Amino acid sequence: MNRSQKIIRTSIIGIVANVLLAAFKAIVGVLANSVAIIMDAVNNLSDALSSVITIVGTKLSERPADREHPFGFGRVEYFSAIIIAVIVLSAGITSLIESVKKIFEPTEPEYTTVTLTVIVVAIVVKLILGSFVKKQGEQLNSDALIASGSDALFDAVITLATLISAGIMLLWQVSLDGILGALISVVIIKAGFEMLASPVNELLGARISPDLLKAIKKEVSDFEDVHGVYDIILHNYGPSVLIGSLHINVYDTLDAHKIHGLTRRISELMYERHGILMTVGVYAISTGENRRAELQNMVMQTLAKHKEITQVHGFYFFEKENRISVDVVPDISVHDEASLSSTLTSEIKALAPDYEVTIVIDHNYSA
Repeated sequence: MNRSQKIIRTSIIGIVANVLLAAFKAIVGVLANSVAIIMDAVNNLSDALSSVITIVGTKLSERPADREHPFGFGRVEYFSAIIIAVIVLSAGITSLIESVKKIFEPTEPEYTTVTLTVIVVAIVVKLILGSFVKKQGEQLNSDALIASGSDALFDAVITLATLISAGIMLLWQVSLDGILGALISVVIIKAGFEMLASPVNELLGARISPDLLKAIKKEVSDFEDVHGVYDIILHNYGPSVLIGSLHINVYDTLDAHKIHGLTRRISELMYERHGILMTVGVYAISTGENRRAELQNMVMQTLAKHKEITQVHGFYFFEKENRISVDVVPDISVHDEASLSSTLTSEIKALAPDYEVTIVIDHNYSA
């Protein structure tokens, strides 16, 4: 069973659980002649909507790439998670409005053995369902499942608040429906925004996880002819589609055939281990005793002394043009990149007055 099949199976479990709970509430509501319980049953049917949205989103994300969408439709999953997060936010805001009304216009609720039984059953079912769905979402890296599971858990929390309020009402004749409801609604609204942030960040282009970055650097660095890994960039086109690039340092004595083989092996490894379609670029390290190597050592050592620079790489000497080019990655504290480039250029120019100097301000997109 692949990832999509597991997501759909989990969502179907969510639909079945909500439908059964709705049926139970409806039967009890009819037998007890309780409109409130019947309406709560209808609410459970609407809760199944989150699972339906997850299934639809998963199915759409599986569509093959076409001419207009060469990277596929994997990002549809993020839209599914956004819709569910908006549903949670709407529920929280609606609950807050109703709770505030109860604070200023309190009503005396009536609780019976039947209603309390329904409340307890609903709490147990929602807690089990929410925990299961959310855990599956975390394991399958599905924001939609995580949001759907969280939705069920919030329902359980709201119902638990109702139970606590009922207990206080029966023991001390004090109604806390409005206050408890308002407090929980605020928590749900906050969580809704947090749920919304994750898929939105993915669509905007979030940084890759530090663990994945560390793994990529180590695995690529472990190749015998690799002497540095730089410029790791990854683009997310869905939870299972990653496309990216990186640069490696190799000695200038390595011939084109060996470089071709090295970059191909790296690309294959990245796809096998992480599912990444990786393009590998090459920086050449000058070796031997020649002017190119001397210039490289001088430039790299000089720039590396600057505390505001985190990386120096990509040195190249254009012999016919008498030009030196090198990439530097400034610290995040540097805001005036033009000024930094001018300062560094002047410094290198003073050490190598016969050469044109090009300082390329690079950025770290992965850490």
